[in-house]
Formats: sequence, C-alpha cells, structure tokens
Amino acid sequence: MWSSILRSFATRQIAPANRVLLLDSARYSNQRIAVPLRSKKPKSSKPTTQYFVDCRQVRTVGGNGGDGCVSFLRLWCNENAGPDGGDGGNGGHVVLQATQDVKDFNHVTSLLRADDGEKGATKDCHGKNANHTVVKVPIGTIVRNPQGKVVGDLDSAGSMFVAARGGAGGKGNHFFKSDLEQSPQVAEFGATGEDMAYKLELRSMAHIGFIGLPNAGKSTLLRAISRARPKVAAYPFTTLKPHLGMVQYDDYEQIAVADLPGLIEGSHKNKGLGIQFLKHAERCNALLFVVDASADEPWQHYHTLMHELSMFSEELVTRPRYIIANKIDVPGADRNVELLAHHVDVPVIPISAKVGTNISEMLHEIRIIYETNRRITEEQRETEQR
Repeated sequence: MWSSILRSFATRQIAPANRVLLLDSARYSNQRIAVPLRSKKPKSSKPTTQYFVDCRQVRTVGGNGGDGCVSFLRLWCNENAGPDGGDGGNGGHVVLQATQDVKDFNHVTSLLRADDGEKGATKDCHGKNANHTVVKVPIGTIVRNPQGKVVGDLDSAGSMFVAARGGAGGKGNHFFKSDLEQSPQVAEFGATGEDMAYKLELRSMAHIGFIGLPNAGKSTLLRAISRARPKVAAYPFTTLKPHLGMVQYDDYEQIAVADLPGLIEGSHKNKGLGIQFLKHAERCNALLFVVDASADEPWQHYHTLMHELSMFSEELVTRPRYIIANKIDVPGADRNVELLAHHVDVPVIPISAKVGTNISEMLHEIRIIYETNRRITEEQRETEQR
C-alpha cells in the first residue's frame, strides 16, 4: 500500500522546486544506494545532557607582551660595561581554525585567552614568545562581531581567523642605546593584547533536519536511526536544543541528522522557541517534515509548518523536503496517510519510529537527498570557479 502511495506522486502536479528532486530521486533509485548500517554496540540507557551547540558567544583575549628589562653589565675589569637589558616576548594570538575533527561548539568555552609573553632578562636575554591558542571549530563557521557583521567565514579545512592579537613585547634598555645616550635607564612595557567579542554560528548544522510540531516523534525517530539519545517524554517541548545523530552507511559515508525543537503556530512572531528554532532550521541542507499520522487532518500540520517557514525565510521553502508520516502503528493512521498524500504536493514516507516500520526505506531516501544536494553543490562551486 505504501509503495502505491509513493507512486501516486508521479502522475500529480508537483511544485517546480520539488520536480527536480523527484527526477533526481528516480535516477538515483536505478543505481545502487549504500545500505545504512545498524549499530552493533548497545546503546547506553543512562540519561545524557549532551546536545548540539550551533551558536556560541565568545570573548577572546590576546596575551600581553612581556616587559623589557633595565640592566647594566658590570664586569670585574669594567663596572660600566653598558646596558644589557633584553626585550620582552610577544603575547600569543587567539586563532580559530576550521577542521573536520569537531562538529559543533560544545567544546568552545565562553572565554578564550592566550598566554602572555615572558619578560626580558639581563645579559641581553630576550623573553620567550608565547604560543598561540588555536581553537578548533567546525567547517562552515561564521564569525560575527557585536554589530552582527560577518568578519570571518571559515568555509574550508585549515582556514584560520585571528580572533584576538597578542601584544608586542617591550624593548629593553639595550635597544635605546645610542651615540648620545650610552646608559639609557628606560625600557618599554609590553603591549596589552586585544580583547574582542564575537558570535560563532554554523552555516550548515546538519545535512538533514527533522521539523515538526511538538510530540510528533522527532526525538524517537532520531533514537531509532542513530546512537543519539535525546529526551523522549509524553509532554511537548521535551527538546529545547537541537540534538545531532550520525547515520552510517556501508560505503563509510556518514550523514548528520538533526532533531530540532518543536515548532508551533506563530513561531515567526517569536512565539514558543520562535526565531531561535527557525535559525536552527536555516542551517540544514534538507528538511524532513515529521507529522503525526494518528492526528486529525495531519496535512494541516504540514501547512502550518510551511507557513511558518515561508514567513521567516522564502529560501527555506525551496529546499528539498519530504513528509515523514510517523505513528502509523496507531489504529486509524492508515486512512490519514492516504488523505495526507492527496492534500500535499510532496512525497510522503509512512513510518513508525517506535516499531521500526519503513525505517530502512526512509534512510534510503535520505541518502538520495544527500547525494542530490552534494552533486548540486559541486556544480555550483565549479560554476563559481569558472
């Protein structure tokens, strides 16, 4: 029955934004798609407080430079051998480096401070320069200043952004020796490092984002397809921050799937989690609308979600999307799925996250969306390079 529902979209009028997706899906379906792997390691039953952090306010403080030294060399044969005060070392920078080793800002603290340079010493000994503090951030990190202006875009592995420069070391009195001043008794203090504030954001939080009303089963679905352990309860808004899970395939490809907080009517007016939630959805490459198939008129849930997205950003509506009709194990949900397929213009995938019905078919479609989006992104990059 589910296959007949999916085939019924081939003869219906599909929106232009979705027609390309359906054609691409048909082409990829003729090829071999990697099979998702099931985790062999048992999942922990203990509660977890970990969640995905895609936005962080940070304060970066560069290291202070070391002070110069005032010193005069005194030998047994010459008590006035001249100034020999060394220079101070430079303070360290705070550097943000994009890498594939991290996926979010969960490890980034609110205060990033670099070390200070060492002071100069006697006998022309210069102070040691401080090492730079390099903080790893995910690829696709956007750095904004307090005014909201983008000052850094780390879009490739290895790219760096100097968030706060360290102060220069002060000169010792040996530096100020001249023909007119043979015994300078002056030295410089080390310069103070920069103190800056930034807001770090992820341009792309995940490849796939689950969107739905509260209690639609998004957290249960993420638990079923990954090792993530978001909180699941029988009351709304159990998910207050996004959770991220990784779906592994047999060709060693991993797809990041995000469980986003529940959306309610009027979120574009900052009701509920409001704009904060919609910003999470903005950083997903594709959107899967999770609706409760056991509810009355589930297509109204989809229209509500689409209205909120369109009021927030017209660009979100053009992204690849599917409808995940969850909870088909509940009596009466079969009829609602058939009606849902006739009231919407996007493909519907009926599943049961609790029982596991059609989970493999959904993961198959997720891989198709991922491959299609990656191909389009590569073509756009080639076009820009030309």
